Parts: sequence; structure tokens; C-alpha cells
Amino acid sequence: MEQSSAVGVVNKVAAVFRAVESGPCSLAELVERSGLPRATAHRLAAALIVHGLLAVTDHGYAPGPWLLELGGNDPLVARSAAVLRHLRDVTGCSAQLYRRRGAERLCVASSDVSSGLRDTVPVGARLPLTAGSGAQALLCDESAPAGAAFTDTTLANVKRRGWAQSFAERTPGVASVSAPVRDADGAVVAAVSVSGPTAVLGRNPGKTYAAAVLEAARALGDRRLDRTATELR
Repeated sequence: MEQSSAVGVVNKVAAVFRAVESGPCSLAELVERSGLPRATAHRLAAALIVHGLLAVTDHGYAPGPWLLELGGNDPLVARSAAVLRHLRDVTGCSAQLYRRRGAERLCVASSDVSSGLRDTVPVGARLPLTAGSGAQALLCDESAPAGAAFTDTTLANVKRRGWAQSFAERTPGVASVSAPVRDADGAVVAAVSVSGPTAVLGRNPGKTYAAAVLEAARALGDRRLDRTATELR
């Protein structure tokens, strides 16, 4: 028997979650399963997508990346540990994996060098989508957002060559190289990065580190990932 609380909006959100629990569904199916009016179901689904609690896949609405992360069921994060450690070891730089979360990017996994000059990005850190190579990698199939430190031409170049670089773009004194991680359908689902002090990575870090980052992106991608783990707006 389904439980109900005294808070109406919570009951409605719970109905949406129950609707997608059994599998992805279209808006019509979401309305049928949840018992909510179509306008209400659509409005709640749109809001939940923004917060990563719901996602749009090729098969309809499904649990979002935040729910998957909380449940420890994100297959990309689960297998990223070994890839990030290898990337850290071969580059001597801190390595990170980012997911898109609304207008931000979320660090969902990281592997830091143990000593020396380094840039540490803890798991759970939220960074803007307007600066940094990680943002460029996540947005490489799109247009640059308003106020971005990079342009549409920058993103087109990232898409063409498969990797991005930044030099003191997000934070003074920090450089990074990133590559988009794509699923089996070619959609960008994450970005894998290395970062460190500009004194270590230099003004053109892609020249030294792009090959290793691209290898990590290939190792993580194209493993039958679906867009359930991608936040689509």
C-alpha cells in the first residue's frame, strides 16, 4: 500500500519517483502511472531534471544522476577509480571525473597526487559551466553559455580534436586538460580531467597531457551507458 504524507507536493514527487521505478516512461505513461494531471507531472518532471533527480533518456523519463550517485549505482563512477588512478600515475597530476548538474558541473570522482604541487578538487565540489576545460568538454556539442570564458569556436575545436585545455581560466594559477566521455550513442555523459598548477602543466598543457586524457575518456566511454546518467535540460 502506498504511503502518503501531509505535504501534498512531497506526495506528488514521490508519485513521480514510483512511476519511473519500474522503468523509463513517456510523459503519457508518467501521467498514467502517477495519477497526476498532465501539467503537474510535466512541471514536476522538469524541476526534478534540473536537480538531477530525474533524467530524460531515449526511452523516456528515468531516475536521474543524483539518485544514482546517492544509491551508489552509477556504473561510470564505479569503474572510474582504476582509470583515474592510472591517469594520475601516468601524468603526475590530480585526476577528476565530472557530471553535469544543471548550470554547474559536479566532481563525482577524483584521484589526487600524494605530494608536491597539486590542484585538489574534492568529490562533491560544484564548479561553473562557464570556465575551465571540464566545462568545455561537457559543453562541446553545444553553444557557450552566457558569460563563459570560452566561445562557440572554442567548443567547436574541442569537439573536433576531442579534448579541451585551460590556463588560469577557472582559477588563477591552475591549468587543466579534459576530454568528453561519450556513451554508446555518442552523447556526452561526463568529462574526465587532469589539473594542476600552471607552473607544472605549462601554458599549453594539452600538448603534454591530451593523449593520456583521451585514453582515459575512451576507457570510460562507450560501455552501453545510457542517458539516465546524463542531466538533460
